[in-house]
Amino acid sequence: MRVKMIQLILLGIGLCQFGYAQAQARAKDQPQGDLSALRTDVRALQAEQQEIISRLDELRQLLQTNGQPAISAAPARPQPPSTLDIHGENFRGEGDARVAIIEYADFECPYCGEYERKVFPQLFSDYIETGKVKYFYRDLPLPMHARALPAARAARCAGEQGKYWEMHDSLFAKQTALSAPALLDRAQTLGLDTEKFNECQASEKYVADIQKSASDAQKMGIDGTPTFFLGVVEPSGDVTIEKRIKGTAPFDVFKSELDALLASKSREADSTH
Repeated sequence: MRVKMIQLILLGIGLCQFGYAQAQARAKDQPQGDLSALRTDVRALQAEQQEIISRLDELRQLLQTNGQPAISAAPARPQPPSTLDIHGENFRGEGDARVAIIEYADFECPYCGEYERKVFPQLFSDYIETGKVKYFYRDLPLPMHARALPAARAARCAGEQGKYWEMHDSLFAKQTALSAPALLDRAQTLGLDTEKFNECQASEKYVADIQKSASDAQKMGIDGTPTFFLGVVEPSGDVTIEKRIKGTAPFDVFKSELDALLASKSREADSTH
């Protein structure tokens, strides 16, 4: 069927070229002032043009019949999700918090590091530590950052010993030190069992999970880090997404959105009593 389509395309191009070639030849041979003959040539050319249009219309119909998109049609852009399943995921904050932030980030991304140093501390003190918001972190190691995936694995390996968030914070605190020796130094500083940590790091453990996190992010249209989803934690445990923030937004942007979500949940709670 593809061969037939190509043949029809070539036919359409050939008809166009043929029509123009004939018109040019007749124009050269046409005596000046012979209006009757000129009108005849114009009518003939119009008929040829109509034939070309008919053939190209056949091509369009054939493409549609075979379920093919229009020529040069752009692929549909992935749409952000309406809900996210966060069951069983590690988080910061209180378990009964009804508002959530879900961050997609890369341990080697400088913009992620800037957010962690300049914005997150105030979010933590005002919303997470106070029990208002649950905070989730999801890995999105970018292809241009060779040390992002080993760093993500280091955080998960530290999590086996109850130090995920401590390793997470340490990695962002000094993003220029993400080599294998530097990761081991962090493990020692955090008081981890370094033998178990090294064993975990040397294996392929967690690689598939990290890659799946990145793949899921791409399917949702996330094309850069950091990216944040803000939403409401439903009784089912899923998060209904209300807002998406791309890049290192200032604290006031987060504050405005979080306050609106918290006020909305407060009104809902009041209406049920």
